[in-house]
Amino acid sequence: MPAECLNVLEYAALGLGVALCLLAGVGILRMPDVYTRMQASTKAGTLGIGLIMVSVALHFRDAVTGLQAALVIAFLFLTAPVASHLISRAAHALGASMWDRSVIDEMPATASTPTDPRKPDPNPHERG
Repeated sequence: MPAECLNVLEYAALGLGVALCLLAGVGILRMPDVYTRMQASTKAGTLGIGLIMVSVALHFRDAVTGLQAALVIAFLFLTAPVASHLISRAAHALGASMWDRSVIDEMPATASTPTDPRKPDPNPHERG
């Protein structure tokens, strides 16, 4: 690929990544409850930073930098959804209210009930 095409891809990835990160920040400020805020920040932020890392790899055109950018993207794509899931479960367990226009609460009430680790579980085979 000619260098000019790579430069265009680099700047396009950088611009789109920055726009998605900005969109994630706006989503955190504008969304009505903790669950929709997390959705906005996790999805847009993860994709935005991933595109910025693609832009970094295209800019330097170095195998080591490309590998480092790929590792950052892999780490981010593996950890951000897990962290978001754990935070949403903690918010649900603490009773954070959902937006009044949310249609359904897909997490059962028993899933967010904290258990005391010192007490034996009365139904150990029912949890999955």
